[in-house]
Amino acid sequence: MNKKTRTIIQYIFFFALGLLFVWLSLKNLNKENIAQIKKSFYGAKYWLILPVFGLLILSHIIRAYRWKLLIEPLGYKVSTLNAFFAVMIGYLVNQGVPRLGEVIKCSMLNRYEKVPLDTLIGTVIVERLVDGLSFLTVLGITFALQPGLYSQLVDSLFSKPGETNVDTLPGYIILLGFLLIIAVATAAWMILKRKTFKDLLLLLKKIGLHIWQGITSVKHLRRRGLFIVLSVLLWTIYLISGYIGFFAFAETAHYGMKEAFTVLSAGTFGMLAAPGGIGAYAFLVEKAMMVYGLNAGVALAFGWILWIVTFAVIVMGGLISFVVMPYYNKHRKIEESRIDTAENTFS
Repeated sequence: MNKKTRTIIQYIFFFALGLLFVWLSLKNLNKENIAQIKKSFYGAKYWLILPVFGLLILSHIIRAYRWKLLIEPLGYKVSTLNAFFAVMIGYLVNQGVPRLGEVIKCSMLNRYEKVPLDTLIGTVIVERLVDGLSFLTVLGITFALQPGLYSQLVDSLFSKPGETNVDTLPGYIILLGFLLIIAVATAAWMILKRKTFKDLLLLLKKIGLHIWQGITSVKHLRRRGLFIVLSVLLWTIYLISGYIGFFAFAETAHYGMKEAFTVLSAGTFGMLAAPGGIGAYAFLVEKAMMVYGLNAGVALAFGWILWIVTFAVIVMGGLISFVVMPYYNKHRKIEESRIDTAENTFS
């Protein structure tokens, strides 16, 4: 199977996965839920979209500047605006083809800042490792603040609205089921690829080494403290955006930071599960909010409105960046040429 065919299959798979989550989020809705959705949307405080929109733009600026900090120790000084444009274009591409956006993001910066592509890809890997550790930290805080939340989420995910816990499988059984699936998939991989347990251990060791290298690479940053502060600020902005979103609906206005952590955790899983989080984000946020007794219709409306704002920021920011980036660099090149001419005149 050639690379193009694999890419097409991957695209179809992730697109189908997104549609599956959309179907899962809608299949159990009854007339009462639909009425609640309409009521929630009619009574929503849409002006709150503006501060959330602004915060999400700020988060992308912070992400761009943090990426710039990773590039600096490698001997390259890049424009913050170019890093921002590249980040937004990358996110836009990721909405259609997961992970391709990371390559495009690096290609755009390589084109205008002349930083080697392999160097940029290395920094993106470090970025993703830091994000992964940050997400695990958020997840840990979420479960620490709410003991027993895991089993409640499992019950919410694998039961129909109104179904009692007696009718559903216990959380630990489902967890064991997932572990069994992973074990079977690993065994199938070993058989098909003719790998031994030694090969598997070497692969796990290699993955662990890459993770450790990513963690320790932060030590070599010139502005390590600033990088850590920006990483914390980035996830704090995500948390606050969800918290502000609670005030959009009268039914969710009484929720606080504890629930905001749950929304952040569920929403992040959703963004990872399908391209741009389509379907998955709203579905997982809906199930998470139902744990707190929120009506399924309102919970779904809340999940969709948060996703729509996130999607709108990426689409608008990505399209604008795609158009503006060439003009910005053309103007920048002219200015640099003028400065060089002036310096040569007075030298």
